Amino acid sequence: MIGKGLLLNFFLCFIAGYIFAAGAYKPVEIDEKVQEYIFTYGDIEALEDPSCNLSFTEISNGKYDKEFKLNQLKYPKNTHVKSAYWYRIKVNYTGTGRPGFLLEFYDQTIDHINAYLQQDNGNYALMYAGARHNFEQRLFRHKNFEFAVPNSGKGIYTYYFRLKSAQTVNVIIVHRTIQRFIGYALTEYLSFGLFYGMIVIFIFYNLLMFTAMRKRQYLYYVLYILSIGMYEMSTDGIAFQYLWPHSPGWNEYAYGTPLFLISTFALLFTVDLLHVKIKTPRLYKVIVGVMLVRAIFWLLCCFYNHNWFNYRVLEFIPLSVAFFTGIYIWRKGYRPARFFVLAYTFLFIGFVVKVLVVLGYGRFIPGPIAHYSMSFCFILEMLFLSFAIGDKVRLLKKKKEKVQLRIIKQMEENARLKDSMNHELEIKVEERTREIVEKTNEIQDKSVIIEQQNDELLSANVLLKQQAEEIARMNILLKQDNQQLQTNIQKVTHDRVMSAEVDFEEFSKTYPDREACFSLLADLKWKDGYSCRKCGSVHYCNGHLPYSRRCTKCRYEESVIANTILQNTRIPVNKAFYMIFLIYSSKGKISSHKLSEITGIRQSTCWMYSSKIKKVMDDRKKELRNAGGQGWSKLVLE
Repeated sequence: MIGKGLLLNFFLCFIAGYIFAAGAYKPVEIDEKVQEYIFTYGDIEALEDPSCNLSFTEISNGKYDKEFKLNQLKYPKNTHVKSAYWYRIKVNYTGTGRPGFLLEFYDQTIDHINAYLQQDNGNYALMYAGARHNFEQRLFRHKNFEFAVPNSGKGIYTYYFRLKSAQTVNVIIVHRTIQRFIGYALTEYLSFGLFYGMIVIFIFYNLLMFTAMRKRQYLYYVLYILSIGMYEMSTDGIAFQYLWPHSPGWNEYAYGTPLFLISTFALLFTVDLLHVKIKTPRLYKVIVGVMLVRAIFWLLCCFYNHNWFNYRVLEFIPLSVAFFTGIYIWRKGYRPARFFVLAYTFLFIGFVVKVLVVLGYGRFIPGPIAHYSMSFCFILEMLFLSFAIGDKVRLLKKKKEKVQLRIIKQMEENARLKDSMNHELEIKVEERTREIVEKTNEIQDKSVIIEQQNDELLSANVLLKQQAEEIARMNILLKQDNQQLQTNIQKVTHDRVMSAEVDFEEFSKTYPDREACFSLLADLKWKDGYSCRKCGSVHYCNGHLPYSRRCTKCRYEESVIANTILQNTRIPVNKAFYMIFLIYSSKGKISSHKLSEITGIRQSTCWMYSSKIKKVMDDRKKELRNAGGQGWSKLVLE
């Protein structure tokens, strides 16, 4: 940590800054008693190089001396990240004894620093440092950037620094003795050890709780703390020193990715700890939306523009959402939320302090507080979040004890009811047993009577079986007689239809449907045998249509109504048969109106069809003269 001397230097620099800013630039006087000096306000001159092409020769030959402006801020900033910045300081060494000195830059996120340090002979020594250089190239294995001061005599020396960084940084230049640097570094690394040790303890404790209770909130909290530790290591430069010293490219993602993970796991922890999905579904949807948008922004930063990682102020949105959610649920009466709100209050304060410092409005804030505000607030936040988890566990335990007590009382009541019901059941069972015994005796008496009746029924069944066999034999004989009688009736009906005048109902009994009519047509058409009309073959098989025949030689298929008077007619086949029968029986004297009335077919259709039948009758007068009752069937074939 920074000691009292450093605090005094901060205060003196704060007062002297305005004096130097108002007047001309004066070199900073340093003797062997000054262990540490921080350059602020008018101690530094700055020049912006938008082209990034100015060389040290052009800068140092006096050509651009008038372009250097005194710094008006406590610490200079590279306001335009696309430009290169030159900074100049002058030091007047007045002491006689010369301990070793070095110049140090605090901000570990600066990409490139070229230091041009004046030597005793007036020449300049060039040194390099920055987050884009391998860690092994540094003068000291330390998280900050240090340059050894080469001069050893009295006098005024000028130092130039060319700075280029892809993000806005604070140019904090410190002049230290090596002894002061060693003491400061040891103290700072001890503080880091305590800080990260507390993070490890928090992680280990909550991992044990997760292992024991299997609740996701502990796992989210562990990941949240781990992300905080990773972010702090990245901003402090510890991660570059110990995790990826040979891969400076990782520094581009070093703080942006942990910030994304902090926001994500903080919101997940908030949802799980405060039961947001159940208690306030609308806020749950807002939180899900914020996480989705934050994830998209992180992907854009990784794969589209790394410079967008600089907009760290956007973390104010998920922080505010979590903070507001905790306040809202606390006001609704959920007690564990009070520690959650207190934890985020400290984090909110630390975030505001950091934002004020970054935006240049934190002049009134002492340096150590400004630099370590987030770390200190993170520790307080983790502490109170642990209280919130413990409070939730305590409430759950208390609720569980109440439930267990209620269960015990309910079990006692159930046992009392069970004993009462068992007693009543025993009484009812005894009564029922007596009734069953009485019923059993009655059943046994009735069983004897039933056995006697069964014997009588068996003898009666034997007699009935004999009678059933005789009846079955008689039924067989009757069935044979019925079949013979039905055959005779069908034959008589057929003969009557063929030889006498009958109505359509009686006619339909002989030819009830198209199947029967097609069967008659097939018998009439091929009574002398089948012969193919195409090739004359007499071999055939069944066709696709009912009663059609297909030649097995040429595959020609002939329909049953082809080449008959029924071809190309839309009249139902059985009605067409009946019309032929009526016209033949009346010798063509029946009118089309009468046919329409009998068959239910339109008169015009009956007239056309009867004209066709009469024409066939005229053509076949000689053939039909001696045909008798079967003559109407001869009209069918053409």
